[in-house]
Amino acid sequence: MKSVLIYDDEPNIRTSIINRLKELGFDTIFECCDAKTAVSMAFENIPNIAIIDAALPQRGGVSAACVIRQKLKIPVILLMSQCDPDTLNQAKTNGITTILSKPFRDQDLLPAIEMATAHTSEVKRLKADVGDLNKAIENMQVIDKAKKVLMRAKGLSESEAFRNLQKLAMDKQKTMRQIAEAIFITEGV
Repeated sequence: MKSVLIYDDEPNIRTSIINRLKELGFDTIFECCDAKTAVSMAFENIPNIAIIDAALPQRGGVSAACVIRQKLKIPVILLMSQCDPDTLNQAKTNGITTILSKPFRDQDLLPAIEMATAHTSEVKRLKADVGDLNKAIENMQVIDKAKKVLMRAKGLSESEAFRNLQKLAMDKQKTMRQIAEAIFITEGV
């Protein structure tokens, strides 16, 4: 099921976008004409993507788009009739990477959706990679500390302490971190 939120204050534009989205296979379409409703609809329904009119800054479209992007982490496409540097910077700062200039052609919508979705997926993957790297660094620090404990307690060199940890991990079928933590308990660290 593919769902989308559309916020545009012009009914004709909303209708045009909705028709194109239906052709593209979106089966659940939430539509509204004000920023406050856009944010509440997004939070209630969590659509796959949001298409937000930012053409009228006083109507809060950019702010709504930024809140939706930051809180829900879904792709957001901004619709703009003109792009000023402040709006562009605010969008970039909040992770919004796709802008469609109004008026736009129907064939421009699919590439915009694909690019926004691809960027959001890439950011999610990179965040997961960073999390994995942080965990690996944490594991290395724990293992390094355990090596130092073994070096002091048993008079081993650094490479001998590391090999000792490796061998214990293989023999016990545990991770090196689990062995390191067991060493802390055994040695009273």
